[in-house]
Amino acid sequence: MKLSDVDGKNFKGEQPEELEEEKYDNEIFNVMKDNGVSKEALVDTAMELYFSHPGIETRDKAENIFTRELEIAFSDPNLCILVYSGILLEKEGKAGTLPNLSKSSYEKDLSFIIADEVLGMSISKYISGDKGMFEYVRFDKEKPGILSKLGPFMDDVVAGIVGGVSANMYTRAIAEMDNSNNSKE
Repeated sequence: MKLSDVDGKNFKGEQPEELEEEKYDNEIFNVMKDNGVSKEALVDTAMELYFSHPGIETRDKAENIFTRELEIAFSDPNLCILVYSGILLEKEGKAGTLPNLSKSSYEKDLSFIIADEVLGMSISKYISGDKGMFEYVRFDKEKPGILSKLGPFMDDVVAGIVGGVSANMYTRAIAEMDNSNNSKE
């Protein structure tokens, strides 16, 4: 089959266009908190590298916008599943059950193991595109806040989250400032 043949075919049958309003027990903020990363830790980590920016002149305003952007990002089940995969990889690494990687190698966070960085970059890019990847690199290098306390996978997962959401925070602040200025005219 050619990719061009895929166009008109429905391979998955009848699916709803929207998610059904179901109750689920694994809220990602709770799952993360159970694994040592609270919403507050995410905000605090982001604020360690915060800098004043048009539309975000104060730390309080930055915290509010970052928190709102974080909640928007985590409303996407795809992002939550990416984050959850990092949580599971971290657990498997601690247990020494990752394929082709010893527990000792996992604990050393060897530089030739790049799956953790790929996951962090994927998360940041999923949230906010290339801007998020630049922020991911900034957070991954500096390791502010909780990042310095996390394992090999979770430090990159959290850096990806914080980087992606931070990029959106700065972009959204400028857009809101522009919208506010336009409405005054």
